[in-house]
Amino acid sequence: MEIFKRIGVVGAGAMGRGIVQLFATCGIEVRLHDSRPEAIDEALFHNRALLERAHKKGRLSAETLARALACMTAADELDRLADCDLVVEAIVEQLDAKQALLRELEARVAPDAVLATNTSSLSVAAIASVCRHPERVAGLHFFNPVPLMKIAEVVQAGRTAPEVGERLVALVERAGHFAARVPDSPGFLVNHAGRAYGPEALRILAEGIATPAQIDRIMRDCLGFPMGPFELFDLMGLDVSHSVMCSVHDQFYQDARYTPSALVPPRLAAGLLGRKSGEGFYRYTDGKPVLDESAEVATVSLEQPFWLDCEDAGMRDKIAAVLAAAGAELESGDSPSTRAICLVTPWARIPAA
Repeated sequence: MEIFKRIGVVGAGAMGRGIVQLFATCGIEVRLHDSRPEAIDEALFHNRALLERAHKKGRLSAETLARALACMTAADELDRLADCDLVVEAIVEQLDAKQALLRELEARVAPDAVLATNTSSLSVAAIASVCRHPERVAGLHFFNPVPLMKIAEVVQAGRTAPEVGERLVALVERAGHFAARVPDSPGFLVNHAGRAYGPEALRILAEGIATPAQIDRIMRDCLGFPMGPFELFDLMGLDVSHSVMCSVHDQFYQDARYTPSALVPPRLAAGLLGRKSGEGFYRYTDGKPVLDESAEVATVSLEQPFWLDCEDAGMRDKIAAVLAAAGAELESGDSPSTRAICLVTPWARIPAA
């Protein structure tokens, strides 16, 4: 299978620069373009610092470092991408902007060059619909931070040629990531599966049940998530997350389960976007969250018994053990008493074939 020899990336934000670093590290020439020339310089400087730090910590050989740095170059004009055999767009998550860019790219690159979109929620077919050759357009969706999140979704739109998807899968695997072949559906795989994570956290916050820090702590310490939903919002950028939530909601014809939160637009208007703006649900100094070290976890008195609705014996035993460790009484009857707090485990069951 033909390997991509020269890759163009448009968009020097967190995703674009991460894609550049990933492919440059595996020895592929990558050219980075952005509408703001200073953004290109900032992204390449950022990548150099990360790679040099990895080398100092022994995670990157001197040879690989030198090769990666040589493979990353700036493209101050879109015309500099004309001889790339793959161009990946990683610009703002807006359909009209992506369509306009693909029109410009298609007028510059070779007829057999592949165009890929890093969209996280928009329809790849809709993005490709403005192209004369939509068969060479596919989705190539990475996750932030790109070099560390070892998965990429390869999205096959309605007119995407099968060999285009196959070449992208081979590229992702060469870079050491897992390539998930997914259809062109709302949220694709990962964002569809995780749709309840962010919106439900925002509903809990809106109802005054818990603070962002409390929700994040519960998700990390009790459920084993690497970060909580509000930490994730700040990492991705609340503007990006909200755009994805709105897009998926619209594509599912306003299904109430995917309803975005009314808490978000005022925060966007205030510029509380997360790490990139210095403040989101947390404040940041030098890219690190400023936490209130004096805050103490409130002690909750467990005076009422619990009753568990769970048919899975193994799951019931695990939950019962957690309750027992917290000093809670678990009722064993078929129905709860009038004093009991009822716990319902929302686990789906796949019917037998």
